[in-house]
Amino acid sequence: FANQLKDQHKSVYDAVVEASAVRLRPIIMTSLTTIAGSLPLIFSSGAGAETREVLGITLFFGVAVATLFSLFLIPTMYFLLARFAGSPKAVERALRQELDD
Repeated sequence: FANQLKDQHKSVYDAVVEASAVRLRPIIMTSLTTIAGSLPLIFSSGAGAETREVLGITLFFGVAVATLFSLFLIPTMYFLLARFAGSPKAVERALRQELDD
């Protein structure tokens, strides 16, 4: 999505902010439902509860860390690295310009 915004001649910062805002709700909703689904595994009792508890804890913290990466680390890294690259359609525009000349 950020690449499409860059093709519309927006700055990298504006593209990252707008793309992050669009993706925030789906990421949060998916993460929260998965984390909520892991809670019964963590707090279960009975036969095999130890195995389910370990699985639930792993799932809970794995999704929590992946959510933080998705919301903060990936947009930051994109912002830092995308400044050095042109927009995806920059080569196509340059070729069309050359063909038109």
